[in-house]
Parts: sequence; C-alpha cells; structure tokens
Amino acid sequence: MKHPAKTGLRGTVTVPGDKSISHRSIMFASLAEGTSEITNFLEGADCLSTIDCFRKLGISIQLQDQGCVTVHGNGLYGLQPPAATLDTGNSGTTTRLISGILAAQHFNTRLTGDASIQTRPMGRIIDPLSQMGARITSERGNGCAPLFIEGAPLHGMQYTTKVASAQVKSAILLAGLYADGITSVTEPHISRNHSELMLKQFGADVTTEDTTAIIRPGRPLTAQKIHVPGDISSAAYFIAAGSIVPGSEIYMKHVGINPTRDGILRVARDMGADITLEHVCTGDGETSADILIRSASLHGTEIGGAIIPTLIDELPVIAVMAAFAQGTTVIRDAAELKVKESNRIDVVTRNLQAMGCDIEATDDGMIIRGGRPLHGASLDVRGDHRIAMSFAVASLLAEGETVIPDQDCVRISYPTFYEDLNSLL
Repeated sequence: MKHPAKTGLRGTVTVPGDKSISHRSIMFASLAEGTSEITNFLEGADCLSTIDCFRKLGISIQLQDQGCVTVHGNGLYGLQPPAATLDTGNSGTTTRLISGILAAQHFNTRLTGDASIQTRPMGRIIDPLSQMGARITSERGNGCAPLFIEGAPLHGMQYTTKVASAQVKSAILLAGLYADGITSVTEPHISRNHSELMLKQFGADVTTEDTTAIIRPGRPLTAQKIHVPGDISSAAYFIAAGSIVPGSEIYMKHVGINPTRDGILRVARDMGADITLEHVCTGDGETSADILIRSASLHGTEIGGAIIPTLIDELPVIAVMAAFAQGTTVIRDAAELKVKESNRIDVVTRNLQAMGCDIEATDDGMIIRGGRPLHGASLDVRGDHRIAMSFAVASLLAEGETVIPDQDCVRISYPTFYEDLNSLL
C-alpha cells in the first residue's frame, strides 16, 4: 500500500549497478582467459540468472559482499556441456545473448525461463543466428523458449535489423566471435552499445560505423577489471519522483549516462525538469555522472524516432511524469513495449486510467493528456518490475491509497527500491 508524499523528497541515493552492463560483464569475463574482477555488480534476480547459467557451463564464479564478483574465465572455447537445462528466469537479456554464444559451442543445450520468458519473442535472434549456420529450435514451434540449441560452425554475415535492439545486436556479435569471417549488424537507429564498448575492452576486434557494429573473429578475450556504473534505468524513478513532487531535491551518485541510454535525461529536460550533472567522467568507454534533481513544473512533449531505443525501459515512468505535466505528451515508435515483461503500453494505460488519467493507447505508444489530479487505486502491474516502480512514483502524488500487488517483482532489477524511496520521504 502506498500513500501520497506529505513533503518533498530529499536526500542522496546510490542506485544499483547497471543491469545491462552487469549481465555482459559476467558473460564476457566467462569467455575471457584469466580472472576478471567486477565491482558494483547488480545482485538482482536477472543478473543472478546469468551467473547461474555460466556456472552450469563450467565457469567458476564467486559473488562476494557489496557486488564484488570474481570470474575465472576459461577462454572462448572453454565452456562445458551443462548437466541440465539452463534456466534464465525472467531475463530476456540472458536468454537472447547466451543463445549467440551457445550456438557456436561443441555441445547441445536446452534453454528456458519463467512463464514470461516463454511468451517473449525469440524469433528475432533465431532468424539471424540461423542465417549464420546456427541450429536453434523453438520446442513448441511458437518462436519462444524453451529453445534447443545444437552447437554448429558459424559463418560471418551482414545483417540489417528492422528494430533497434541491443539484445539482437549483441547476440549476433557474440556469435560473430566464433564465426569464420566478419559479422556486421546494421540498425535503423543506434541501440545501447554496452556490448561493443565492453567487448573492445576485453580485446575483441569491434568497430562501429554510423549505425553498424562490426566484429572480426580471431582475437582471444583477456580478463579485465570492470566497475559497473549506476543504472540510469533505476535512476529514472528518482528523476521522475524528484521532478513531480513539490519541494524535492534528490542527489544520485555515479550514474551511467552512456549516450545510447540517456534519453530519459533529454526527455525530462524537454519537459522542463531541473537536472544538473556533476563530476562527469569517462572510464572504459562508459560515461557516468552524479545527478541532482530538483522539483519543477513539467509540460507535455513528443517522444519518437531515434530517441526511443535510448529510453525504451524508461517509457513507463515517463508516462507517469506526463500524467502530472501540463499539456499533452505523445509517445510513438515504441511498439517494442508490447513484448517486454508485460505489454507495457496496455498495462501503463489501464493503470493510469484507473487512477484518473486521461490517456489512450495507440498501436505504437500512448497519448497522455496531463494535469488531471490522480487518485489512488488498486493496480495490476502484471509482475513487471518497471511497472511496479513507475506506479510507486505515481502514488506519491495520488490522492488516497494506492495498492500495488506483486511488489517483490522489483527484485529483478532493483532489490532495495522501496527502502531507497522511503529514505527520501
């Protein structure tokens, strides 16, 4: 149960490590030669699924206190056949990226996940990987997990994606590590580039040209020290909360602001948010900064085109911001929201309507006419961590009591979210 904030939100928050970077650090370190050390690793359920899968593939991984992880890599060709089915839990990133690796191994693997994963589209990686020579079967014939992956020799190729997707791009690039020639992926817009940056850090021959990422096989990966910056997707909830709750001032330390991920900052500023970046630094190709948020009067905006891949996970909480902004906000070109942990277009629309917002769903987004007072309601977040956190933010200004079931789903990406939010009240 959530109640309105009686005063402004004030204080300092350290958001957990970036989920996308945490996944990749485990995967690439497992394929590297030598021992890698990872700090500020996100100990959320999704990233723990990645650790579990690579342990079952014969990698020794120690998870210590405070997000410190040691990975003893076995090299590109050192994975071992798993004794049982690999279970990726709720993690689409794990499922799609590991498929690119497993496609090239000398053994067969069965890969599955929870009920949500078993409904999420995997054809988007099965098709391009199959063009490289992979043998991947959707066991139920519906393009979803469970997947049966028969290891096979892979060929380099040029692939053009219809949708900008870091998961699709990364799966192909990882398969390209094992291919017999150059592999390239061209996107309509640039998606998050954590794989390219980190693969290069580990020693892979990766280059980019406009919206094309290119990998040349043949180089071994070498163990590294990786410090994971704070997750801007997690910071987004405090950017929204600090902006809409009057009298707020929130400071967040060491948040990743990679330009392929910083769309939330650009859109929030377009809406009139008061955001200051301090101590900006770039290390290992990833840029981070401390972020200061002060409350502000927001107004509607239009969101679409090339910026969408840079904020796809933040669109639910942006919709919440728009509900409290004056004027109309239009979100378009975001049909990808339909195939996340839930159909986020429908779930956001229904829940905001339940709270009294003037919002309508479109085929590829939402139209939100902001400025109406919202009231508490009993919500259905469909076990989706990003929906639950977005509506915890909405409840801060809703009149009366808001009931959010399945609150524990936030453990997927932000296990201490409620504690951090309550520390600001």
